[in-house]
Amino acid sequence: MSLVDSAIYVGGERTDTSDNLEDIYARLRERNGMAWIGLYRPHVDEIRSVAQEFDLHELAVEDAISAHQRPKLERYGGTLFAVLRPAQYVDETEKVVFGELHVFVGADFIVTVRHAESPDLGRVRRRLEQTPALLSVGPEAILYAILDQVVDEYAPVVAGLENDIDEIEDQLFDGDPAVSRRIYELSREVIEFQRATHPLLDVLTGLERGFDKYGVDVELQRSLRDVHDHTLRVVERVDSFRALLQNALTVHATLVGQQQNDEMRRLTEASLSQNEEVKKISAWAAILFAPTLVGTIYGMNFDHMPELGWTVGYPLALLAMLMTGVILYLVFKRRRWL
Repeated sequence: MSLVDSAIYVGGERTDTSDNLEDIYARLRERNGMAWIGLYRPHVDEIRSVAQEFDLHELAVEDAISAHQRPKLERYGGTLFAVLRPAQYVDETEKVVFGELHVFVGADFIVTVRHAESPDLGRVRRRLEQTPALLSVGPEAILYAILDQVVDEYAPVVAGLENDIDEIEDQLFDGDPAVSRRIYELSREVIEFQRATHPLLDVLTGLERGFDKYGVDVELQRSLRDVHDHTLRVVERVDSFRALLQNALTVHATLVGQQQNDEMRRLTEASLSQNEEVKKISAWAAILFAPTLVGTIYGMNFDHMPELGWTVGYPLALLAMLMTGVILYLVFKRRRWL
């Protein structure tokens, strides 16, 4: 059901509950209290119904319907509209899942529109109902409690990303070929996390600027400043994660380049070694070719070869073979082919 929980609060106490929007509207007018309506992926007609009842601005309503908004804070007359980007770390897949929460805050109502499982607004509601004094402050108390819950849920995400980066550092020096893809995917998650957390600082700053103008309760002011401090620490950690991933990518590129250089050096050494072997083979082939050439000439058996009739013809042929081989050997030896 899209209507997760809806209730009327009077003096910080829960007095009425209904699973029907029209019923909640009627009871709010009767009780003259505060309504908290929680919607989860509502239908357009439900958002239109809430907008008509509480006179919500059309631009804010369109944002709530279309979703895919960055964190922001806008005021339309007496209504405050906030967009938050909660996050959740999934251990099974080692992925960060981002959600979207729209909050409409009026003088006597607060409407939360969730487009994902997180944050756990049921936990926020139970915690506030256990402290009626805080809940009796009004819708602002609920908004600040929601902000606190969103920022608290960032802590497991920060821890999960930190663990992933530690694993990447181990993969880098283990030579895992899949590390570059993981660095890229994790960098995208960190950038998305930055887009969720950085604008939240502006949201909190905007709320702080309205403390005096709207007479915000002192305890709520302290609570918001505490949330602001926690958010600032999260932002700093996320920024450091991005720097670490950039360094990891640089180290990976350096290691890959070094591996390629080592491989090229080995190939070059192998090529030089082959060249030396080719030189030796070529030199011995030339040395053996000279006597073969002499023997081939005198083996053609032509009639007019006067050397065949010489008494010293045979020794001269052998000597020519030997001298040619020795000369070639000395030449190749001098050129360091042998």
